[in-house]
Amino acid sequence: MTTNEIYDVVVVGAGSAALNAALSASENGARVLVLEKAPIHLRGGNSFFTGGLFRFAYDGIGDIAQLLPDLTDKEKDDIDVGSYGQSEFYSDVMRVTEGLSDPNILQTLTSESLPTMMWMREKGVPLVLAYGRQSFKHEGKFKFWGGLIVEAVGGGKGLSDRLFEISEQNEIDIMYETGATSLVRNDKGAIDKIRVKSPSGYKDISCKSVVLACGGFEANQEMRTRYLGPGWELAKVRGTQFNTGDGINMALDVGAQSFGHWSGCHAVAWDLNSPRHGDRNVADLFQKHSYPFGLIVNLDGKRFVDEGADFRNYTYAKYGREILNQPQRVAFQLFDQKAIDLLRDEYFIKEVSMVEADTIEDLAIGLDINLQNLTETISTFNEAVQPGLFNPTVLDGKKTIGIDPPKSNWAQTIDTPPYRGYAVTCGITFTFGGLKINSKSQVQDTSDEPIPGLYAAGELVGGLFYNNYPGGSGLMAGAVFGKIAGQNAAIESLHP
Repeated sequence: MTTNEIYDVVVVGAGSAALNAALSASENGARVLVLEKAPIHLRGGNSFFTGGLFRFAYDGIGDIAQLLPDLTDKEKDDIDVGSYGQSEFYSDVMRVTEGLSDPNILQTLTSESLPTMMWMREKGVPLVLAYGRQSFKHEGKFKFWGGLIVEAVGGGKGLSDRLFEISEQNEIDIMYETGATSLVRNDKGAIDKIRVKSPSGYKDISCKSVVLACGGFEANQEMRTRYLGPGWELAKVRGTQFNTGDGINMALDVGAQSFGHWSGCHAVAWDLNSPRHGDRNVADLFQKHSYPFGLIVNLDGKRFVDEGADFRNYTYAKYGREILNQPQRVAFQLFDQKAIDLLRDEYFIKEVSMVEADTIEDLAIGLDINLQNLTETISTFNEAVQPGLFNPTVLDGKKTIGIDPPKSNWAQTIDTPPYRGYAVTCGITFTFGGLKINSKSQVQDTSDEPIPGLYAAGELVGGLFYNNYPGGSGLMAGAVFGKIAGQNAAIESLHP
């Protein structure tokens, strides 16, 4: 490629948000270039490391059957998907973000979620019901729970691979090992060039618009510590090592407005002995998300969160931060045999950091937990468990009384050996602070005016998530705003 080639739209990044933006721009007539900082064998951004689950609004089995046309009549009879309206989706995000989510952006996300899912399916992204992650068999039917029921075939890897295939089929150019370093505005203030660095050096690429979709700053230790606070440089990075805040910084350099929860992030319980960055073979299976059905303790043998405060979809993204605050950044998820059949697949991988023991004493010794405190914690917890019907598919109200922190749902005594303990630490997924956009995915300047030719989508968009997030809404937001950004970037490029 020579530097005098002109693209209509340049997309920075190659995760789900970026590739959806590229496909959207292409279908609207634009000549598109995708810049991927990673080499080809490490491509795909954070999307590769996800479970590939999407949270979207739907009215019932009719919408799901339209989205998944291969569902048989028997399957429809054997499942209970319920419904998940736009207002419920909106309320869930507002509830977990403590009312701070930008209403305009959130309204766009919720209203465009199902149409975007339909669009992706039409583009060729295969989808299936998430039986293994989001359903339990109850009264003879698979009951899906938590407003999160569909995933891409093959999880994040399958989603990423398929989006690349579709992009290549649509003759979208992709440059690997090529990271964007700066944006250039012309005399009218519009973006008309982007500077990149490849193995051959620096060069400028002329373009008519740019979509930034290259992730947050979670893989940048200095930025993590500067914005999230002390100790965050020690967190494990769940995903790609290439999300170092480049897109955010280059946009700020040309006058973009910073926005959102810069001291917040999505962080989860992550296997203690996982590598420093994401493992492309294990992918998201180092996560440990079945804690609502057991107890979480620290090295001192003490509990520090309400494991049953809500469905894991609404607590897992903030509990990682709580683990980071514990001694040596370590916690342990404890289960007895009553819960083993409820554990997700990630608890059974060969790489798992787990100890099994016939007594609580041996479990404490095996995990190096304070023996006296752990014994007391479990004894006190068992005495506090109240009677009631245990039901993992609903907030069952089976709780404890008289202990702090309480357990608000799914409280069962820990008394059936052998016991299992899983060692976890804090794994950071993505950061919440970033750029301000409008409902057209246009990046706003510090006067709340769009920067001509500049769009953003995905994890570098600020203002949507604060403190916490509902599972599957990040991948959905990337797809929604990627599609919108690509469409509007193409329109602006071809019809200035």
